[in-house]
Amino acid sequence: MQNKGIVKLFAFLFVAVSVYQLSFTYIANKVENDAAAFVGEVANADELEKKYLDSVGGESVIAGITYDYAKKRVLNKGLDLKGGVNVTLQISTKDILRGLANNSKNPVFNQALAKADKMQTNSDDTYLELFFTAFDDVNANGGTPTPLASTDIFANKSLDGTVSATMTNKEVQSILERKLDESIESAFEVIRKRIDKFGVTQPNIQREGKSARILVELPGAKDVERVKKLLSGTAQLEFYETHTFSEAAQYLIAVNSKLKEELAAKNVTTDTKEEEASADDLLGAENDSIKKANEPNPLFDVMQLNPYGFQGQNVRQLAFAKVGDTAKINGFLNGTKNLRTGVIKNAKYRWGILFSARDKAGFGIAEDDINKYVPLYALKSDREGAPAMLGDVLTDARQQYTQVGDAAVGLSMNSLGAKQWEELTGNVAKQGNAIAIVLDDVVYSAPGASQAISGGQTEISGSFTLNEAKDLANVLRAGKLPASADIIASAEVGPSLGQDAIDSGQMSFMLALLMVFVWMIFYYGKAGLYANIALALNILLIFGILAGLGAVLTLPGIAGIILTIGMSVDANVLIFERIKEELALGKSQAEAIKDGFSNALSSILDANVTTLLTAIILFIFGTGPIQGFATTLIIGIMTSLFTAIFITRLLVDWSASKGAVLPFSTGATKNIMKNMAIDFLGKRKLMYIISGVIVLASLASLFTNGLNEGIDFVGGRTFQVKFDKNVNTTEVSEKLTKVLGSVGVKTYGGDDQLKISTKYKIAEKGLAVDAEIKELLYKQLKSMLPAGMTFEQFKKGENGQGIVSTMKVGPTIADDIKKDSLLAVFGSLIVVFLYILMRFKWWQFSLGAVAAVFHDVIIVLGIFSLTKGLDLGFTMEIDQAFIAAILTVIGYSLNDTVVVFDRIREYFNNHEDWPYAKTVNQALNSTLSRTLNTSITTLIVLGTIFILGSESIRGFIFALIIGVIVGTYSSLFIATPVMFDTVGNKELKRDKKEEEETEEEVVAA
Repeated sequence: MQNKGIVKLFAFLFVAVSVYQLSFTYIANKVENDAAAFVGEVANADELEKKYLDSVGGESVIAGITYDYAKKRVLNKGLDLKGGVNVTLQISTKDILRGLANNSKNPVFNQALAKADKMQTNSDDTYLELFFTAFDDVNANGGTPTPLASTDIFANKSLDGTVSATMTNKEVQSILERKLDESIESAFEVIRKRIDKFGVTQPNIQREGKSARILVELPGAKDVERVKKLLSGTAQLEFYETHTFSEAAQYLIAVNSKLKEELAAKNVTTDTKEEEASADDLLGAENDSIKKANEPNPLFDVMQLNPYGFQGQNVRQLAFAKVGDTAKINGFLNGTKNLRTGVIKNAKYRWGILFSARDKAGFGIAEDDINKYVPLYALKSDREGAPAMLGDVLTDARQQYTQVGDAAVGLSMNSLGAKQWEELTGNVAKQGNAIAIVLDDVVYSAPGASQAISGGQTEISGSFTLNEAKDLANVLRAGKLPASADIIASAEVGPSLGQDAIDSGQMSFMLALLMVFVWMIFYYGKAGLYANIALALNILLIFGILAGLGAVLTLPGIAGIILTIGMSVDANVLIFERIKEELALGKSQAEAIKDGFSNALSSILDANVTTLLTAIILFIFGTGPIQGFATTLIIGIMTSLFTAIFITRLLVDWSASKGAVLPFSTGATKNIMKNMAIDFLGKRKLMYIISGVIVLASLASLFTNGLNEGIDFVGGRTFQVKFDKNVNTTEVSEKLTKVLGSVGVKTYGGDDQLKISTKYKIAEKGLAVDAEIKELLYKQLKSMLPAGMTFEQFKKGENGQGIVSTMKVGPTIADDIKKDSLLAVFGSLIVVFLYILMRFKWWQFSLGAVAAVFHDVIIVLGIFSLTKGLDLGFTMEIDQAFIAAILTVIGYSLNDTVVVFDRIREYFNNHEDWPYAKTVNQALNSTLSRTLNTSITTLIVLGTIFILGSESIRGFIFALIIGVIVGTYSSLFIATPVMFDTVGNKELKRDKKEEEETEEEVVAA
């Protein structure tokens, strides 16, 4: 092999980078394990672990790398491995249009909206496109047409300067498309800010293309209800006057005193940690009057009053606290509202954004702690909770620069807003307080005013970076166009279920890897050992690349890696089998190795490219965990090519250069499948009949029995419920049918775990329905649950009992998933047909490959149809995971077929005097060892996952096992015979007599 030095250099660099990327995961896990060991098993372990991690986050762990730095670069775990929440939000285009039209009462506009609502249920077009069509239809059926640029629709004051009354409908449509996109981007920024405020590590937030849907995944989130409320609430921009320090601080002192009294009454002491006590010193001497040394101060142990307020200075920030303590403080404040009297009776206490470096001097916060603290503000309000101004008066928010060049955000208001702003700033100038600019209950800025400001123009300035100013401008625009965010799909996985998935995934991974290692050494001896080294390096590279890309590792992703293990040996098998053939021709070991690698390269590339194409299509059309599967498969294919072609070659060449003899077999395997002489073509008619019967039976079942479509395709809710004893599915079904109507109840893994499916009120929106169904489940199943289990424990799946996982898919997104799945399957077939046509030139090769794929897919579908209704202990539903399995089967089947076709092409070019039937049979026999070897290793891996893996992917793996078996069969008895029957007598123009004579022969290998 040429350029060995370059290959060694790249191999070293790839390994070094992978180890470096994975070191962050090791460091973060080490510190988190230390935190868990330090805290132990106590009721508030999560809270204490978080405090521990906050306290050591900036300390060096290894080579100057801190926990905080490493945590941002770890290999992310998905929802199914860590537990948490996955939500798909639909931002209401209808609400945005209403906002743009200033809630117009125009009958044509409102009729068009109503008609678009109806059209949406049976259309793939966007809501905006349907609105345009409906608007034209309503106009066509009425009298004088009403334009979109009508003054009582879109040519209004809010869009003054953007839409004019002289514009055509097409011009207005273009503006509306742009405004809609801006609004959805604004909503995305609001949601991202909300998630950041929520404090979940490694969230995944994506906008689905240019649609109005936003995907949010929060691994590790445990308070599901809070997450849903946080995500589905409407963004709201508000302006408040602030209370002065003297007005608001006395209430906080009273709260602390009240809490101290309650603690004394209960004879409870607060165990205050050293790091909290040291933070008390930030108060300075001014606070000696409100706290005594060594006495518990429930509020002021976690929050510090602004020291400058005690000096009589006019401060805007009332107090400050660590982000992790804000939830606890909110609980204190919400429980003591009765202590608010006088001018602060209706006050709102709200947190601001994180402190910046410029704030540290004012509060004495250490440099390393700057990004851990947030300020508290006291906002003036009335008994209705109303602000001084609402954000709907804004016409624009934009990033700009101050006079000294700092990044800032400029605000523009309409005429009503300008008047209100002038009045508000005038009041603040007189009173000496500030104006709090609040979005979603977070204070972004609190500027003062020296005089009344007219013109409706203002600026928010602070310690902003350019990107922060841009983000804030986007967030503020969200207040301009309030739009509801409906949860149209969601999934919840409890932490105990996620840990079970990790444990089963690790066990199946290690056992599958061990079995493949043993098999390769058993079959190929020392050469198998070299292949195993390359495989181990391959796995290291896969995990390193995943970590470096910031990809999310999911349970299907682990399945993709394990499947890669089974399939990655294929390249080595192709090479080793080819080297054995070269040795059989009498070549020296060095020549055989050189020619073996060279001659196998074409088959390796063709086989892997076809699988890669299907994986890419799966990545494009899949979502969530399925994309995780596709990602690991794509990375695995690329790294497998590198390790098999280059690393294995380095090791084999190194061994040969030392004079070692490499037979590429062992005593037990050297004569296996040697000199095979099976007449595959002679048996093709029998195989056509057998396959025809199976395919017809499958089609008959599909048309009569159908498929068990999962909620991905039909919509609905599923709940995975764990009990402490075995339960009867019939009894559970009868109980739930009384309150939920039609339900599906099946065992899931064991008889103590059920998967319950229902379409009850699936078309209704809002969180109330989710809560209602969970309460109905609890009431009906209460007698079967552990004694004393409360509803709160049941819905949170505490201690691994109750609801451990839920999933919801609305009807609209279900239709889209079904459409994308069909596009993925047929798209992959078209792409592969074209690729094979390009590589092999003859359309008959493509026809044979596609016929085999159709054969495989129909049989897999048929088996799932025939088993519909049977309780096998794992899901047999047709869902996104099943589509992923089908596409993987397509890739695997094509992998096998392409290897055979590649050998046929080679034999055809090298043996022009052979009859075509002999060429085909010889190619099939010569690749039989590789075909069966690869299938066996893949089935070993899949069987291991099926037996030891998580229940959630068992149906997916079952489909793959069936697909591998059928795919191996079809590559031998369907793809090649179909190609032969369409090519043999036409393209090659062989005479009928020669064909008949040749087909009667049993070809010698």
